[in-house]
Amino acid sequence: MQTPPKLFIPGPVTVRPEILDAMNQPMIGHRTPEFSALYQEVVAGVQTVLQTENRVYLSTSSATGLMEAAVRNTVKNRCLNLVCGAFSLRWHHITDACGFKSDAVGIEWGDAINPEHVEMALDEADYDVVTIVHNETSTGVMNPLKGITEVIRDNSDALILVDTVSSMSGVNIPVDDWGIDIALASVQKAWGLPPGFAVMSISDRALERSKDQPNKGYYFDFEVFEKYHQRGQTPSTPSLPHMYGLQRQLDRIGDEGLLNRFDRHKSMAARTREWALNHGFDIFAEEPYQSHTLTCIENTLDVDIAELSSQLLERGFRISNGYGPLKGKTFRIAHMADTQPDDLEELLGQLDEILA
Repeated sequence: MQTPPKLFIPGPVTVRPEILDAMNQPMIGHRTPEFSALYQEVVAGVQTVLQTENRVYLSTSSATGLMEAAVRNTVKNRCLNLVCGAFSLRWHHITDACGFKSDAVGIEWGDAINPEHVEMALDEADYDVVTIVHNETSTGVMNPLKGITEVIRDNSDALILVDTVSSMSGVNIPVDDWGIDIALASVQKAWGLPPGFAVMSISDRALERSKDQPNKGYYFDFEVFEKYHQRGQTPSTPSLPHMYGLQRQLDRIGDEGLLNRFDRHKSMAARTREWALNHGFDIFAEEPYQSHTLTCIENTLDVDIAELSSQLLERGFRISNGYGPLKGKTFRIAHMADTQPDDLEELLGQLDEILA
């Protein structure tokens, strides 16, 4: 069997063998005391990472499912979708597809949403929900979430829904201090697990809002989640392998230390930007809003990115082309999850040889 390439794409990431081994455990019943003990341990671990006392739900789904769940459970009258790239635009499309009134306030790709943008948008209409993507993987922008949430709380009672898909567990996100009502993520990015599972923290305000919402469906109804959460269970049969893997990953995060983990991601991002600039490329995201988990590099040298990627793949490494309209104009190097500085240096060394 051919050795799979080392992944430096925005997900899925390369999963460490010990995580894969942890996932390969015997099954247990999901209505048993053994399962409840596993559930409660995983939930408590995610709460620690997010620095929150809010409840945490575990979902056998993609994060996109939770994005839909979030709006279906919370939007009553009108939603403000803050858009700065492909995935924040997706949340607007989801909100619209669910039949809610919504406004997309967008800015040029590569720029960050700043608190002033949000304050002006909140003056235009009465919103009961605001959606934000913290770390926009299509552009490499990491929005100033703390400042944005402060403006929302100071100017409205809107619930704050945050996509932290490519930042959760790689970047410091103190959910309670920043007043985030819903923070959601899938696990195939900074969590360092295979795809197919997602987590979200839910505030009391968000759960209360859900109680008055019609037509939520069943699978993603927060009230159903809460009913089983109180029992230490999931509403339906979960992916037990993912829960075992997440249990092991939480132990590893504890061993590394949260602050050390955040610093590792930050330093790898700085190293990647340094490499790109030294070669004459530009960074697509504006300063100082450049992601800590992936770098979107502007193709100012007009390199054939498809050919670059092909040669890199022959050497056992994979990076990502630009997303959507940025294809060929940018390329992306992810440095998240269990990627170590030595791994990154190995990739950059290969790129050096190919570019030379």
